[in-house]
Amino acid sequence: MTNTQRSVTRTAPHLGTRALNRATLERQLLLRPARMSAAGAVEHLVGLQAQNVKPPYYALAARLDGFAPQELSGLMAEREVVRIVTMRSTIHTHTAADCLALRPLTQPAMDRELANFRKGLTGVDLDRLDHLARDLVEAEPRTMKQLREALLREWPDADPQALAVAARCRLPLVQVTPRGLWGRSGQVSLTTAERWLGRPAGEPATPDAVVLRYLAAFGPASVRDMQTWAGLTRLGEAFERLRPRLVTFRDDRGVELFDLPDAPRPDPDTPAPPRFLPEFDNLLLSHADRTRVVPAEHRGRSWQGNIAYCTLLVDGFLAGLWRLEQDALVIEPFEPLGAARREEVTAEGERMLRIMHPGTSYDIRFGTVRR
Repeated sequence: MTNTQRSVTRTAPHLGTRALNRATLERQLLLRPARMSAAGAVEHLVGLQAQNVKPPYYALAARLDGFAPQELSGLMAEREVVRIVTMRSTIHTHTAADCLALRPLTQPAMDRELANFRKGLTGVDLDRLDHLARDLVEAEPRTMKQLREALLREWPDADPQALAVAARCRLPLVQVTPRGLWGRSGQVSLTTAERWLGRPAGEPATPDAVVLRYLAAFGPASVRDMQTWAGLTRLGEAFERLRPRLVTFRDDRGVELFDLPDAPRPDPDTPAPPRFLPEFDNLLLSHADRTRVVPAEHRGRSWQGNIAYCTLLVDGFLAGLWRLEQDALVIEPFEPLGAARREEVTAEGERMLRIMHPGTSYDIRFGTVRR
């Protein structure tokens, strides 16, 4: 750290946990339902975590005024949004433009993932694998099983899984519909983004441009916060280039936070209504220090092993889990809710059900977390 940076850190205004919470919720469209299209929200949020098919729909239901699942499904059917592996080497729903621009930026993360499979790729010419895999998926969309079998004929001594992972890590492969459509089912079949979208990749996004977009959706934030969100390293140089255009703060631990000068930073006492978020929502995954949303006493309670649970926000912070059963929305607060909070949570649950399951009757039940 330079002397200038140390001086900035010492003199920067302080932002406490509640201030960071409200700022982040505002950027994440969670303080009030936003009057924004689904496409506009997917772009503003720089994509939606989409490890499973349904979470992007529930993520937008929590954030948008007037949202209906068919809106996002229609965008996907029209190839205006797509499902592709990007940030943190995980599947995201992105606009077509962001799919083409962001995927090259995340290649270092893909390369690190691929390095874990190098023993299974002994003797494999990766450039030739790129060529063969591209020809296969552009001739017609292929499942990972089909890719493995086809590539194994070329390299019979290689590890089949490693061959398919290599293709996914080295090529911009999107999941084609009907996978991802609301109310439809379909196995994962892949083709290249260029073939699916009918256009070349064009210019990749620059780190500086993505820093600005990240701050607009997740700020104020530290360099480590953005690196956690992106699954990338060495982004400090981009923040330093942008420093003259940004403002800085410090959090309760003295960590330097960057932000856009005109970005909203609501009063810490701004009301934050309850929100029902899907599993793997980016709100809970996109900062190195998650205490702005996850109280220390609840850390680790929203997942078990590789399984993540749907989460409940109360007063802006993680406060419980929820799930849909055959005939009920089951809400499991981590701590007892007072009567007023319980009514607020119930009302928000009813709003979510009207959006996501219109015409279907569900009871709303409160239970106790037993995990």
